Order: sequence, then structure tokens, then C-alpha cells
Amino acid sequence: MQVTRHAGGLSLVLWSVLAAVLAAQAVKPFEPVVGQEGKDVVWVPTPQSLVEKMLDMAAVTPQDFVVDLGSGDGRNVIAAARRGARAQGVEYNPDMVELARRSAAEAGVGDRATFVQGDMFEADFSKATVMALFLLPDNLRRLTPKFLDLRPGTRIVGNTFGIGDWLPDQTERLEDNCESWCTALLWIVPAKVEGVWRLGDGELALAQSFQMVSGTLTAGGASRPIANGQLRGEEIAFGAGGAAYSGRVSGNAMSGTVTDGSTSRPWSATRAR
Repeated sequence: MQVTRHAGGLSLVLWSVLAAVLAAQAVKPFEPVVGQEGKDVVWVPTPQSLVEKMLDMAAVTPQDFVVDLGSGDGRNVIAAARRGARAQGVEYNPDMVELARRSAAEAGVGDRATFVQGDMFEADFSKATVMALFLLPDNLRRLTPKFLDLRPGTRIVGNTFGIGDWLPDQTERLEDNCESWCTALLWIVPAKVEGVWRLGDGELALAQSFQMVSGTLTAGGASRPIANGQLRGEEIAFGAGGAAYSGRVSGNAMSGTVTDGSTSRPWSATRAR
């Protein structure tokens, strides 16, 4: 009888220990694993040094609203918030969302760094001034129409992967303190200028491929090809007939300065169609 009671007591102790272990495991905070699969991506964290390089290239300030799609553990958003910006992450995995919220609170930026659970392809990021991303090429391709609808001048920075045929405006690679995923790319959303514009007594017919511009300038009965046409946000520059045009696009109007040799004069154009 004494042995039986002892065994029974030991069993209760073991069950108590086991229950305590299971309880501890049940409340153990979520920890992501590199390479874990998500809805549309595989989670691989951007090196912190590259996060900072991306935000440097985007020239993030406290006036910016930074958005990260597929924000994972929230490092892009938190780093932007540390610079004083408002920042938001969109992440499908609810465990990742909670982890990012905890990390933001621990970093003291929970008031500026917010995270929402949702599908990045359904997210409304139209008010973003900066997009800070690490997405696969197919993700970026699907999102390109939304990127191009952002306000001209919005900066998009990404890790390693390009946005289809849209050439980056700037590319930098970290050589120090970065072993993998070390290339940062910057795109600046261009104004939409494709179409026909009235330019004084002439006509400016423009074709556009992302930030690259081509076409013809017709004036005085002569047509001249557009050379080296390029947009950087709302800023436009091109050559025609030996003259250099520079200016700014504002909706259906553009204006600036044309320089021909040593002579400069103002120019302006309005969209005809």
C-alpha cells in the first residue's frame, strides 16, 4: 500500500510537471522561421543594414507615410517610424502582425508604426509617399498598376528584385556588413504625360514607358524627334531640335525653361488629348 501511494503521488507530480510544460509552450511567443511559407511569399528578413540603406535612398522624413506590403516582422515599418515617419505594414499572417506590434511597442514607436492583417493585393496604399518592400518579382508585377497610380514623386524602394520592365532610378549594393540580399533599388513614380500637348503654336506628341519619354515636337511646319526624354516624379526633361527643355508637370499642364545655346526662355504646354 505504501508503494502504491508513492507511485500515485509520483504520477501526480509528473502530470503536474507535464501540464506546466504544456502550458508554457502554449503561451510561448510566436517566432518566425526563415523560409516559412506565407500566402504569396516566403518570409526572408531584409538585413537591417539594407533596411537603413533603402530608407536613406528614399530620403524618408517625418513628413512621410511609409507602407510595407507583406511586412513580416515589421522591421521596415519600425525603422521608418524611428525616423519620425508614420508607417504601416500590411501582413496576411496574424501571428506576424502580433509580433510586429509587440516589436514596435518595445521600440517605442507603437504610436507611429501600425500593422494591419490583410491581403497586400487588396490593400489601399494610395496615400503612401514611400513604399518599402521585399517582394518576389511576380508580386511586384501584379502590383505595378497600383504603383503607377500613386502620386507622382512617390518613392518605391525594394530589396534585390526589380519591377518588371520598369528600370530603377537608382541601384546601390552594400559591400560591408551584409552577406546576402544586399542590393537596394529605388523607383520614383513618374507623372503620366503620354498624349498630345499644345505647346505655343506647336504640338508635343509624347509616348511614355514608365519614366522614359519619346515622341515629336511639331512647330512651324517642322517635326523634330524628342531626345533623352525622362521623368523624375513631376519633373520632366527632354531635347528637341538642339534645344533642352526642363520643367514640371502638374496634372494637365506643364511648364519650365527651354535653353537653346546661350538663350533661355519659358515654355508651357497643356494637354490636348
